[in-house]
Amino acid sequence: MLETKFIPNEGKSLTIETKFGMHARYPVKTHVIMKEDVPEDVLDKYVISELKEGDTVFISEKIIAIMQGRAFHIDDIKPSKLARFLCKFVYKPDYGIGIGSPVTMELCVREVGRVKILFAAFIAGICKLFGKRGVFYNICGMDARAIDGPCDYTIPPYNNYAKMAPLKPNEVAAKLSKHIGHDVYIVDANDIACTVLGKSNPDLLDEFGELIFADNPLDQSDQQTPIAIIRPVETDS
Repeated sequence: MLETKFIPNEGKSLTIETKFGMHARYPVKTHVIMKEDVPEDVLDKYVISELKEGDTVFISEKIIAIMQGRAFHIDDIKPSKLARFLCKFVYKPDYGIGIGSPVTMELCVREVGRVKILFAAFIAGICKLFGKRGVFYNICGMDARAIDGPCDYTIPPYNNYAKMAPLKPNEVAAKLSKHIGHDVYIVDANDIACTVLGKSNPDLLDEFGELIFADNPLDQSDQQTPIAIIRPVETDS
């Protein structure tokens, strides 16, 4: 039975059926998370009282990065000449900026390092000649892939911010899991796909997180639902 107090975001479904069975994805509405917030306090305030045995908690990587101080106002980011040059060659997806702007590319340069990013750009340029995409991100790694910038649909004040990936997401997930007594995933989700950045237990399957969040039930506009409670749903066999 579904919990009627949870309301799906517009155009999304509370349930999804995958190879792992039927699961409900209950979006948890919070205040606008700021740098001063503490992850454990956020879970205490909005999540713990709603949890039941067997639940898993999914947390947007964006709010973890924000609380770690890894979101920056775009006016405070001064792009280098290298960042301004490299961003011109980045594929720009429909669901976000990625590192396709000078400010987000500058964060990538800082995070990955000039040597590695130049090597990645060189190899990616060669691969593009043969129609192969995604090489730059594959070389730079998840820290580069999770960098994103402001979009028109981003909730204020973060419509003027760019952010890095969260630091040590596996350690963060493990710490939060111990605090609430449930498994925790930290995910980077959009309307195209979901990527698991951190999980509280190495035995947890990335595929479970990717399939459960394949349609991004948290959405990515002004919903203020950066957390979801995942709960198995019993079905008549």
